[in-house]
Amino acid sequence: RPVEWRYDQKLKEFQLSTPDVNQLRILLHGPIGAGKSSFINSVNTVLQGRNTTAALANSAADVESHSFTVKFKYHRLKKDGPGSFYPFVFTDIMGLEQSMGVCTDDIKNILDGHIKNGYTFNPAGPIEKDNQYYNSSPSLKDRVHCLVSVLPAHKISLTSDKVVSKMKEVRQKARDLGIPQVTIMTMVDEVCPLVKHDLEKIYTSKKIKEKCRDGLGVPMNCIYPVKNYSEEITNYLHLDVLILVALKDIIMFANDYVEDQIYTE
Repeated sequence: RPVEWRYDQKLKEFQLSTPDVNQLRILLHGPIGAGKSSFINSVNTVLQGRNTTAALANSAADVESHSFTVKFKYHRLKKDGPGSFYPFVFTDIMGLEQSMGVCTDDIKNILDGHIKNGYTFNPAGPIEKDNQYYNSSPSLKDRVHCLVSVLPAHKISLTSDKVVSKMKEVRQKARDLGIPQVTIMTMVDEVCPLVKHDLEKIYTSKKIKEKCRDGLGVPMNCIYPVKNYSEEITNYLHLDVLILVALKDIIMFANDYVEDQIYTE
């Protein structure tokens, strides 16, 4: 367990480098059924060493025609002892759909720090400035510090052009803000027969990453293939390692961004 232990220890020992931000904010976005909520649960399962359900998620076999997540919510992850949490939070939002789902303007507002925890998304339009959940003067601690695009590896080619266009629009906004970006590819075991038989083969199979690169235009070194915990009720080393590798880089990228903003603002 050397890789798993090393990354797990790094995350447990991680501390923010500035008092101006008390927690890193990680935003997950992507199409409905991509596994955004399940990824949050999987991260929590790895960190806790047990089965967890911090974010309500629908099963892959029961994905409805519309998003299962309807509220904007920060998920804090427990650390050691009561009242102790990791210094980063994951933001779960409504999924992107062809004609419904979360508005891209709302995702842009989240990137800027304009939307408060608890807001209920309205597919008909973005948040109004007079809404109680609208933050008119966000600071660095309110903004997103890393954008994570989540895509189901086995359905990338089936993702509608409209949804892909929306994701690219969000990524361009994050780029303009200088926010670091990574892509999580879920359900990788459904793409490649080799990987389905042996998850370790994911390191030698380029097919999975190439699908994402070609579909969304993401650099290969920013794509992290994972398999979320779904039917498993106990931890498995190979699943844990994939998730920890992605999580460690997400946290480091977010922290780098915060440091850069402190020195440039």
